[in-house]
Amino acid sequence: MKLKGLRWWIIGLIALATVINYVDRSALAIMWPGISEELGMTESDYAIILNVFMVAYALGQSISGKMYDKVGTKLGYVISIFVWSLASLLHAFSRGVLSISLFRVLLGVSEAGNWPGAVKSNAEWFPVKDRAIGQGIFNAGASLGSVVAPPLIAFLYLGFGWRTTFIIIGAVGMLWIIPWLIFNKKRPKYHPWITEKEKHYIVSGRYESRQEDHEGKGLSIAKILSYKESWSVLASRFFLEPIWWLFVGWMPLYLQNTYGFDVKEIGMFAWVPFVGAAIGSLLGGIFTERWVAGGTSIDTARKRTIWIGGLLMFLGLVTTILFADNPTKFVVIVAFVLFGFQFAISNIQTIPSDLFSGKSVGTLAGLGGTVGIFSVIAMNFLIPVITKTSYTPAFILIAVFVPLGVLSIFRLVKKIGPVENK
Repeated sequence: MKLKGLRWWIIGLIALATVINYVDRSALAIMWPGISEELGMTESDYAIILNVFMVAYALGQSISGKMYDKVGTKLGYVISIFVWSLASLLHAFSRGVLSISLFRVLLGVSEAGNWPGAVKSNAEWFPVKDRAIGQGIFNAGASLGSVVAPPLIAFLYLGFGWRTTFIIIGAVGMLWIIPWLIFNKKRPKYHPWITEKEKHYIVSGRYESRQEDHEGKGLSIAKILSYKESWSVLASRFFLEPIWWLFVGWMPLYLQNTYGFDVKEIGMFAWVPFVGAAIGSLLGGIFTERWVAGGTSIDTARKRTIWIGGLLMFLGLVTTILFADNPTKFVVIVAFVLFGFQFAISNIQTIPSDLFSGKSVGTLAGLGGTVGIFSVIAMNFLIPVITKTSYTPAFILIAVFVPLGVLSIFRLVKKIGPVENK
């Protein structure tokens, strides 16, 4: 049997896994008013639980990056999603801060694998010029997960309670493994269902100087970090990741504290910004692909997209500070901020596969994720301190981060492309 467009099925399944990933991680924040009331927990407890998750998530990025380089994307994804679905299900048995924190550690370590796994799979299944589209589809899954999560979790919570909700969403993740094993039998060069035309399109569209299906040993971390270009990924992720996570992790509590929202009202509003993020994910990839198809170099196309996304983020954050004086304005303006973030980040996340090949891609992608998340952890410690009377200081801080993140790419990568043979 031959299946046309097999790479789109693969990236579609990864996008679906990402939707599940974000539903699972968002459930606690969305149901926090009800959970905290029943278990007698405070906002300070939430900050502790959030940072426990983020530390595990940061470490999980590097651990899973190495795991994917060792066992491959097929088995790597099975391990990641099974463990995080089990962790999500176990939340139903929480009794307080300690038990929730333990379950969040397991969730964070395993959910982190989705990101280096997607970057590595994207490098396997897409030619260079289409990788930003593949990454954009994957990132759209994160945005769609954040769109779906608030109303879905609120509906399940109101109908079944928070404990049963965790059981349901955990079970759904485990079901994803079935189609993944059916469709992702082997890498494209050896897959029995791929057409010769698609195989040629993928393989011929890679960098001429290297073979990305090789089974050889990847570069060591020290060797990868010896290239200054690698540091562009680390620095940009460090400055830009807090922008996304501020809204993912704290927006439900912001709506609760600022406007007195309950779980139902959070479900009605919190999804809106992520519609903008989903659109930005797709357009960031499409614009890059169109520019490359028109003769623009990979280097120029990626940097142009990153620059535009950074500008939109910065202007959106300034607008949030000056004009977001009611919940409707706030969520609409944040939609533009997250549009800009996803417009840029798809290309930033693709850079590891531009710089390196094979079993080094997941490692650098994982390192970038780890550095970015440690920045988020620092931000999470600051949020309760600097937002006692207003969230404006937090918005100012991440607005300053935007140009620093964009400049990291422009200053550290003279030309985006393979560096191993330098």
